[in-house]
Order: sequence, then structure tokens, then C-alpha cells
Amino acid sequence: MTDELILYTNPMSRGRIARWMLEEVGAPYRTEILQFGTTMKGDAYKTVNPMGKVPTIVHNGKVVTECAAICAYLADAFPEAGLAPPTDRRADYYRWLFFGAGPLEAAVSNRALGFEVPPERERMIGYGSYADVMDALEKAVQANPYIAGDVFSAADVYVGAQIGWGLQFGTIEKRPAFEEYFGRLASREACRRANEKDNAAAAELQNAG
Repeated sequence: MTDELILYTNPMSRGRIARWMLEEVGAPYRTEILQFGTTMKGDAYKTVNPMGKVPTIVHNGKVVTECAAICAYLADAFPEAGLAPPTDRRADYYRWLFFGAGPLEAAVSNRALGFEVPPERERMIGYGSYADVMDALEKAVQANPYIAGDVFSAADVYVGAQIGWGLQFGTIEKRPAFEEYFGRLASREACRRANEKDNAAAAELQNAG
């Protein structure tokens, strides 16, 4: 295995999304596990990602942060994996990838923190309301087998991971459409491999502590 592609992560973080995407790509990569509050905020890692957050990937010396960007970047960097539609059929791919990075992420995070947008202020915030986001997401996953059509893509990794995490922790409503969609994704070999690797890393960290 070469050091051409490096994943900086923690198994109890959004780094699981990047891990899943890397397993879908199938390229060799090295993993650097960082600890919250210590190595993740240390000077060495902040030269890679000044935010002191994970995940981050480094590919041929180029740094990519933010889960949606990592998914999109890897799909383009490894086209042989077939994880991005042809450029003339990317409307839904871009739409739902950035929906996940914008309205979905914000609405779910705010709800988890106990913040509800007052109805009279919904026009001020990009996602409007949590209910609006859930309804839009439900229609999206019901329209086709995958979020951008009939073929699995990097957008499914990003949106699907958020749905799976939300269903597990109760931040996304357990609607049948969400459970059916994520069940289809969770059965993928790459998803299973990623979970096995992150679960093993989490157990190792726990034992070390």
C-alpha cells in the first residue's frame, strides 16, 4: 500500500462517510486515526486542516476536506469506479449532493441541538423547516432506486450515510422510505467493509483508553 492517498479520521465521526467512499473507490489508502481534543487539534494536523476537524484526505499532496467535497472529488479522481454520472446527466447528482451538505446537514444538526426555527423566521434560513427537509428528502428517495436515478453514485454515499446515522440516533424520522433506501445501501460490500474497519478502529481506541 502506498501513501499516495491518506485518510485522516476518527471512527466516531463523519470520517465514516469518507471511509465508505474510499472503499467504494477501491484505491489503496492509508488511515491516520486522530483523537478528539488532542491530535485532532494539534499543530501537526492543523497544517493539513486548520479547522482541526475530520475527515480530511490527502491525494498526491492535495488536501480535500468536507465530506461532500471528498465524495465528489474521489468520484472524479477515480472515474473507473463509476461513482459519478456523465457530465450531461449530473443535475440530480449535484442537486442532492449539495442538498445533503446544506439543508439536510443544517436541519438535522439544529434539531439534534434542540433548536427549532420559529415559523415567522423560516424565510431567513436556507432549509426553511425540518419538516420541509424531511418531506423533500422522502420524495427524493422514493423517486428512483438511488438518489440521482437508477445508478448508485457518490451522492448516495453522502446522503445515505446521513440518513443511516440519523435513523440510528433518532435525528431523522423513521419513515419507511428512508429505512428502505438506507437498507439498500447498507447491503453494499463497500459499506460493510467500511463499517468493519471503523468498528475495529473504535474498539482499538476504546481498549487503548
